[in-house]
Amino acid sequence: MYGYIIGNIKYVTSNYIVIDNHGIGYIIFVANPYSYEEGKDYTVYTYNFISETENSLYGFKTLEEKELFLKLINVKGLGPKTANVMLATGSLSGIIDAIERENILYLKKFPKVGEKLARQIILDLKGKLNNFEVEKSYDDELVEVLENLGYKPVDIKKVLPKVDKDKSLEEQIKEALKLMLK
Repeated sequence: MYGYIIGNIKYVTSNYIVIDNHGIGYIIFVANPYSYEEGKDYTVYTYNFISETENSLYGFKTLEEKELFLKLINVKGLGPKTANVMLATGSLSGIIDAIERENILYLKKFPKVGEKLARQIILDLKGKLNNFEVEKSYDDELVEVLENLGYKPVDIKKVLPKVDKDKSLEEQIKEALKLMLK
């Protein structure tokens, strides 16, 4: 089992990244591959999922993201692929907030999450996510604003890495809108 891998990103696909660590290229499925840049070094926190039909590495930029993933895959009926999609299309704070407030509609927006699974997630995890100290970041607020303007989460995730994080939220919104229009 690997806790994390430090290495250089060799290439990025729509589902995974390949990170080179001392001459070995690891395929790691990540929530948002386009947030990684080829040629740059990263620490990717990992989880090795092994079943009868699969042996895959899932990767995360933060330990909080990894911990939420681990909680999600312990929910009956929710596998790593669905949990990864939830992290890709939702924010940590949004997912946690939806669970704590029993917001079934928010959870049902994720692919493969229906009414029954949304209720199971709430049943299994409500009250158990208190140790997550996830502050709402500019990224989360920026995503929320762009979603409210009608942009798709997939398109938003492609633009986020290109937005200057040092700018104010208002300037980030303007920059993101310009990038979305290209």
